[in-house]
Amino acid sequence: MILIRNVRLVDAQGERGPLDVLIGEGRILSLEGGEAKRIIDGTGLFLAPGFLDLHAHLREPGEEVKEELATGLLAAVRGGYTDVVSMPNTKPPVDTPEAVRALKEKAEALGLARLHPAAALTLGQEGKHLAPAGLLREAGAALLTDDGRTNEDAGVLALGLLQAAPLGLPVAVHAEDATLRRGGVMNDGKLADLLGLPGNPPEAEAARIARDLEVLRYALRRSGARPHLHVQHLSTQRGVELLREAKRAGLPVTAEATPHHLTLTEEALAGFDPLFKVAPPLRTKEDQEALLEGLLDGTLDAIATDHAPHTRAEKEMDLLRAPFGIPSLEVAFPLLYTELHLKRGFPLPRLVELFTDGPRRVLGLEPLHLEVGAEASLVLLSPQERPVDPKAFASKARFSPWAGWVLGGWPVLTLVAGRVVHEALE
Repeated sequence: MILIRNVRLVDAQGERGPLDVLIGEGRILSLEGGEAKRIIDGTGLFLAPGFLDLHAHLREPGEEVKEELATGLLAAVRGGYTDVVSMPNTKPPVDTPEAVRALKEKAEALGLARLHPAAALTLGQEGKHLAPAGLLREAGAALLTDDGRTNEDAGVLALGLLQAAPLGLPVAVHAEDATLRRGGVMNDGKLADLLGLPGNPPEAEAARIARDLEVLRYALRRSGARPHLHVQHLSTQRGVELLREAKRAGLPVTAEATPHHLTLTEEALAGFDPLFKVAPPLRTKEDQEALLEGLLDGTLDAIATDHAPHTRAEKEMDLLRAPFGIPSLEVAFPLLYTELHLKRGFPLPRLVELFTDGPRRVLGLEPLHLEVGAEASLVLLSPQERPVDPKAFASKARFSPWAGWVLGGWPVLTLVAGRVVHEALE
């Protein structure tokens, strides 16, 4: 039994407290205190439901030199995440029931964050033949995606949506038109021209979203069930507009934004540092403002990290050759708590919702609110500020574009169904 005294509560329903939260038997037993073997002083801290990340690259199997389940899931609980969706673009891709089960069994044995493996939409993520969605779902797959590759064949995507719909599986898409993107390494525009770097135009994202929404319309018309399209790592103003229009029209579509697109812009590439190289690329301030507006008005449903670890040697290559990706599991919430909530007044309950209920709804999971009887998958957060220190990361990717940034909102205790999986209480 754990008692957290005098702690403020924050979830999608709002802020309240201070209250005395009694935890036992994997659940919240009381908000009015009680007897407990362990008592934690929650004065000045706030308690939230555990976070769920819809989009993390944990690199296992095949690229354990970059990350593995043990390091990735430890990074997750240190970041306040109790649940993580792993992407299937591994080596080999996760496209069989056996691969899904192996990941789930290993993650359960580790006893850290709970893993919800995403499985490939197509065999080998080659975009040609559909993977066996029913068997993948039975094995524990949480969604289907060829993330890392775009689905160039609209017919295959349509069939994938039709196959996934009766199973209740979302189909997530990396929305970029590869023929427009070409070899772009940063946002296409005046800065890319000035730097002499190939650009990835915002139209590449918008064009693919527009097409995929029409594919969704077709699948919705032809399916007896309700297909669900999820747009990953949205980065452009036009993309937000297209999603807003689609939602107003009643289309079953959801979308996510990332911490890096919300806090960094293309200007970060002015120094040719590949640390800031991501796909889709960092965009303009106008795009960033559109993402924020979309988060506020419900056009966007979740914040997902797109945690993408690489070796330091890879990220130290020149900007043209270095891989895309930023690791962010351990800093995502403190970063947005500081940059959006503290500095810009972004409502804290809505921010927490984007880390909790929002992604849970995408996966078809019930909301997790702070009430008696609720599962005690929780994160205790401290507003005390400290600088980002990548050398202290649990992730194997010990580098960060936010190194040295002074942030508050750090997780100091993470519980999964009442089990302490991370503790940094002073």
